[in-house]
Amino acid sequence: MPPPPAPPALPPPHISMPDSGGGAVWPSGVVLSVAAPPPPLSPGRSPGRPSASQGGDGALQGPGGSGPLEGSGVLPSQVVQPLVGGGGVGGGDDLLPLILHLTDADRRENVLLELSKRRENFADLAPVLWHSVGTVSALLQEIVGIYPMLNPATLTAHSSNRVCNALALLQCVASHPETRGLFLSAHVPLYLYPFLNTSSKNRPFEYLRLTSLGVIGALVKMDDSDVINFLLQTEIIPLCLRIMETGSELSKTVATFIVQKILLDEVGLNYICATAERFYAVSTVLSNMVSVLADQPSVRLLKHIVRCYLRLSDNVRAREALRQCLPGALRDDTFGAVLRDDATVKKWLSQLLGVVEDA
Repeated sequence: MPPPPAPPALPPPHISMPDSGGGAVWPSGVVLSVAAPPPPLSPGRSPGRPSASQGGDGALQGPGGSGPLEGSGVLPSQVVQPLVGGGGVGGGDDLLPLILHLTDADRRENVLLELSKRRENFADLAPVLWHSVGTVSALLQEIVGIYPMLNPATLTAHSSNRVCNALALLQCVASHPETRGLFLSAHVPLYLYPFLNTSSKNRPFEYLRLTSLGVIGALVKMDDSDVINFLLQTEIIPLCLRIMETGSELSKTVATFIVQKILLDEVGLNYICATAERFYAVSTVLSNMVSVLADQPSVRLLKHIVRCYLRLSDNVRAREALRQCLPGALRDDTFGAVLRDDATVKKWLSQLLGVVEDA
C-alpha cells in the first residue's frame, strides 16, 4: 500500500505593523511582508557552532556561557536554555516515546510539559524533534491554534504556558547546529511574529512575547550570517523596536540584544545605516530608552544600548549623525554611579564618546 500523501504545509502568517503610538516609525516601504521568502541558505554551508566566548559584542555572560542570550538573568527561568551536548539523565529510550506522543492531541499537553522540563537531559533532542514524522507540524499547530486569542486579547495563562512549552522545544531546534539551517529554510520564525506584534501587558502575553524573543535570541546568538540575512527580510527590526519602547525590562533587554546582534553583523549594520529613516528609527528608540533609564537605571539594559551606539559609530555617516543625536545622559555623568563597577560598559562608553567627538 503506498504511503499516505504528506499534509499541506501551513502558510506563514502575515501581519501588518500597527501605528507606533508616537514613537519611532520604521520607514514606509522598508519593511517586507513576513510572508516574503528569505534568500536560500548558502549551498553546502553548515551553520557555525556558537563561539566559546562572545567577547566584545556585549552579550551577557552566564555561568559557563549558558543561556539563550548568554546571560544569567536576561531571561526568567521559564524561558528555555539552549540544548547543550552531553548525555545527562535520560536517554533515547525515554525520549522517543515522548516525542511520538506529540502527534497525539489528547496526550500532547502533558508531553509538551514533560519535554520542556527535561529538554537539557536529551543531547539529541533537536535533531530527533525535527526529523520525527509529524512532530514539527504538531508544534506549529500549537502556535497557530492560539492566534484567535491574540485579537481580541483573550489569551489565558493556561494557553500561554502550553504554547510556551512548544516554543521551548522550538528554541532547542533553533539553537542546535544540525537543525538551525533547516529551521530557517522552513521559515519557522515567521510563525512567532504575531506573538511579538501583540501589545497587551497582561502576564500571559508578556510571557508569550518573552519566550518568542528567546527563540529569536537563540538564533542571533550563533553569529551566523545566514540568520541575519533571513531576519533582515522580515519585520523583526520594527517588532523589536516597539518592544524596546513599550515592553517590560526583560523584554526590552532581549529585544535590544537582538538588534545589537544584527548591528554587529556587517550586513546588518549596512542595512540599518543605508537610509536616514532607518538609522533615525533605531537611534530614536535608543535615545528614548536612555531617557527612561536616567530615572530607572538598569545596567544590563544600558550595556546593550551602549554597545548598539558604539557599533553604529563604526559607520561613517552614522557617526556624524550621532554627534547631534547622542543623548546628553550618555555624554555627562548621569550613569556614573550606576556604571561604577562595570568596567566593560565604561570602556565602551568612553570609546563611543571619543569616536563621536572626533567625527
